[in-house]
Amino acid sequence: MKRLVGLFVTGFLCASLILMIGCGKSGSAKKEGAQSEIVKIGWIGSLSGDQAVWGQSEKHSVEMIFEEVNAAGGLLGKKIEIVPYDTRGDGTEAVNAVKRLTGQDKVVAILGPNSSGEAIPISTVLEEMKIPDIATVATNPKVTVVDGKTKPFNFRFCFIDPYQGAVAAGFAFDVLKAKTAAILYDVGDDYSQGLTQYFEEVFIKKGGKIAAKEGFKTGDIDFRAQLTKIKSANADIIFMPYFFKEVALSAKQARELGIKTTLMGGDGWPSEQLLSMAKDAVEGSYFINHVDYDDPEVAEFKKKYQEKFQKPPELNGYLGYDASNLLIDAIKRANSFDPIKIRDALETARFKGITGDINISKETHNPENKQAAVIKIVDGTYKFQQKYAVQ
Repeated sequence: MKRLVGLFVTGFLCASLILMIGCGKSGSAKKEGAQSEIVKIGWIGSLSGDQAVWGQSEKHSVEMIFEEVNAAGGLLGKKIEIVPYDTRGDGTEAVNAVKRLTGQDKVVAILGPNSSGEAIPISTVLEEMKIPDIATVATNPKVTVVDGKTKPFNFRFCFIDPYQGAVAAGFAFDVLKAKTAAILYDVGDDYSQGLTQYFEEVFIKKGGKIAAKEGFKTGDIDFRAQLTKIKSANADIIFMPYFFKEVALSAKQARELGIKTTLMGGDGWPSEQLLSMAKDAVEGSYFINHVDYDDPEVAEFKKKYQEKFQKPPELNGYLGYDASNLLIDAIKRANSFDPIKIRDALETARFKGITGDINISKETHNPENKQAAVIKIVDGTYKFQQKYAVQ
């Protein structure tokens, strides 16, 4: 009897152990199955540093649209998780973020970054890991094409510097009737150098003259020496192709030196911080932008963003929203979360966004013939002037 009892107890314990192991496996399988219902998409941009106001707005827009997607049942039956990383506006940080997203987080695609200096160096990692990326406000040609060769996994949503510089020069010469121009630019920034080059080329080609050209180094806060030389040139317009913080400082210093010349810039200007820092100094100035803030097409997005975050979106918010929709469109057309299939779908994208019609070129991975908006600062607000296409 004792032996029978012992065998019974032993058998019972073994059966219990097998059952426990089986349940453990079942629970693990359920957990793995739940994880497979989530697809990760990366986002990189400046959440700290001088450009943080843009990065934060862009991140908000991206997260907002995918919250809506998930609330509506997800994408291809899956829930989307946005994995964000702060690049601090630095190229090396952008590369490190992409390495983490592709190697550690296993994302199927990446949105951002929001500057050329970050978007250019990440291409090697994207190509190695075969993950597509859509840069938002990165306008340097080298983001997608170098030496005539298209980068296979780099795409962008915005127009490029040659087009933006040409629009600025054409509008200055044809519409503002400027015959002479002075240029103040950042010699250490790819974006600033690119706009300077193309503005200068087109302005001279149209018959204009560059009366003065002065440079400064990234991080400088005193521009008086350069502005004094520019003042003596007595140009019809001063082109300032750099970002809003330096624009505010240099514009204020220009006015303090008695320079009354009309100022002009690119898409590095628009920010609420520019107006708060230098409202009077930039009054009457012009800049080239990707969107007309008063366009009825953007009204619904502006309203949703304002209600959710209690402040208006920055420029990057608009482009981040549209870039997200472009990616969603590509995934739906690919009917897959396979990164290669998503890349292939992006190469044939024909998409209508709130910032305009997007037709991605397979040869360049850039949007073709995207119109630019010319904005004027009037009474401390941004006022749309006209759409301008390069002639």
